[in-house]
Amino acid sequence: MKKSYIALLVFAMLFKAPKLIAQQEIQFTQYIFNTVSVNPAYAGYKEQWFVQMALRNQWAGIEGAPKTGQFSIDGIISPMSRNMGLGLQITSDKLGPQLATSAYLNYAYRLRLNHDDTERLSFGLAAGLGQYGLDGSKFSTVNQHDTALSNANLDVWKWNVRLGVYYYNPRWYAGISMMNVLDDSENVLFKSDSDDYSIDQRRHMYFITGAVFDLSPNFKWRPSILIKDDFKGPASLDVNTMFIFNERFWFGASYRTGLKLWDKDYTDFSAQKLKISNAVSGIVQFYLSENFRVGYSYDYMLNNLGNHESGSHELTLGYTFPLQGRRLISPRFF
Repeated sequence: MKKSYIALLVFAMLFKAPKLIAQQEIQFTQYIFNTVSVNPAYAGYKEQWFVQMALRNQWAGIEGAPKTGQFSIDGIISPMSRNMGLGLQITSDKLGPQLATSAYLNYAYRLRLNHDDTERLSFGLAAGLGQYGLDGSKFSTVNQHDTALSNANLDVWKWNVRLGVYYYNPRWYAGISMMNVLDDSENVLFKSDSDDYSIDQRRHMYFITGAVFDLSPNFKWRPSILIKDDFKGPASLDVNTMFIFNERFWFGASYRTGLKLWDKDYTDFSAQKLKISNAVSGIVQFYLSENFRVGYSYDYMLNNLGNHESGSHELTLGYTFPLQGRRLISPRFF
């Protein structure tokens, strides 16, 4: 019963009554290894075809907690000019009674900014289709005859668009993107006849930036930040620091916290009894070969939820297809 109560509490936190508002876009701690998950303009950045699989088990030990799987592939489709990138991203996410599966096709046009071709400015567009399901039989209510909740299985298809801009050079990068661009008052996934509950797609803004510094010939430091905002709830800030040894072994940590960008309904954390500090993460990545890598991260919650869950686990597997007949102008650390 304790697990069921906590699951219901988490669900209520994510979807505040009387109108259910979707949580932030799917969260990955290891986005730093594959930024196409937060910015379509990143497609083709590595200038090699790269495929990745990510599995995330969030808030382990809590019944109905998010479980996410993602497959992505991206690369360049213009080998000579290297000015066009293409990518495919397939994601499946389960949260309590809600199941979402989506597929997005990403396209990026990459402008060459200098003669050495070490700087590029990329503009990205992604279009995709999502299937969203709601299993009404998994709702548990105090009043079994609550007419505000349906016991039926609901299912709907929606398409949407993502936009992004991404700049990089060998030392630093920055990007901004917008998810669910087509958000509007009519773009409701599920809605009851009485309008007591609904689940909407909301616009989400992402800002990313980071850099790499040489600490010694074989040791590098790669700090970065990610800001997420859905224009309704609290914004989120991820501060990451990674160390790279011999270009093969990566290790570091991440800190996630709430952030006040402007006045919103949820800006007053104390009034909403929300703790600003959210989570701290440990991250490792190791290249088993020149082209194949494995990454793992563990998140520990710093708020009250941490007393009831066993952390979040995330595993990524990535493979970079070797270049044929040419070499990269500079190594890819972003």
